[in-house]
Amino acid sequence: MASSPNAPTPPGEDRGPTARRIVLGTHLRRLREQAGIKRSDAAYSIRGSDSKMSRLESGKVGFKPRDVEDLLTMYGIGDEAEREQVVAMAADSNESGWWARYTDVVPGWFEDFVGLEASASRILSYELLFVPGLLQTESYARATVSGGRPDLSPADRDAVEKRLEVRMRRQRILHRKDAPTFWVVLDEAVLHRPVGGPGVLGAQIDHLLELSALPNVIIQLLPWDLSGYAAEHAFAMLRFAEPELPDLVYLEELTGATYLDKRADVELYGRSMDRLMVDALNPERSKQFLSKLGSET
Repeated sequence: MASSPNAPTPPGEDRGPTARRIVLGTHLRRLREQAGIKRSDAAYSIRGSDSKMSRLESGKVGFKPRDVEDLLTMYGIGDEAEREQVVAMAADSNESGWWARYTDVVPGWFEDFVGLEASASRILSYELLFVPGLLQTESYARATVSGGRPDLSPADRDAVEKRLEVRMRRQRILHRKDAPTFWVVLDEAVLHRPVGGPGVLGAQIDHLLELSALPNVIIQLLPWDLSGYAAEHAFAMLRFAEPELPDLVYLEELTGATYLDKRADVELYGRSMDRLMVDALNPERSKQFLSKLGSET
């Protein structure tokens, strides 16, 4: 029997390779620096270029176990237990996430986000057009991933169902034992946009109210009269428990996505999110608003 999309997930089960690669790369960079070895020299020892070593240490590509062992030897790490632990980290970082089976419908630039999202301890989101994917009902999600088109070809319908599976599976992170805090500021316009029709929207509003009862889900509604002042577009911020992982800002476009990790950029978006939280109705008033709107829809 297939498990429910929102069934509890064991801690760490959904964590993807992207975050693990970043942690491993940072660890190896620190070992190299402690050993006083230049990056170019380390790259030469594993038969690579300086640019390859840069990508490895930033977690953009995976490590081969042989390369990790050679680097550890070069860095003077002789303790067998420590070596085994780092090599095991490399093996884990090369494992595919559950979403790898959906590569025919999930673009490569979104795969990294799914892995980072699953590894985050805190997710902050501002949305103006749609309910965030982590909070969507199946009917609402189907309407968004299909582009609102009921006349799809069989091949397109199959792709829509696969994309829908991915979205529903992503939602499991909110129900893990170590679930991240998900804090959303939702523009009021989203709640009046009849995605999927009035019935679908009404059920979605009820679902938002149900999810807002979870201790790790905070929903704030931004009234129309304050919309657009603190931020002009949707964005998400990811924060991690691991000190090796920097805070990230995720900006999605039609054909790709941008990740911002420079401190100045992250701080700017952090201030925007702070203002959005101040301008929006507080969580309790937002629940009251959702309840009233749901009864009218």
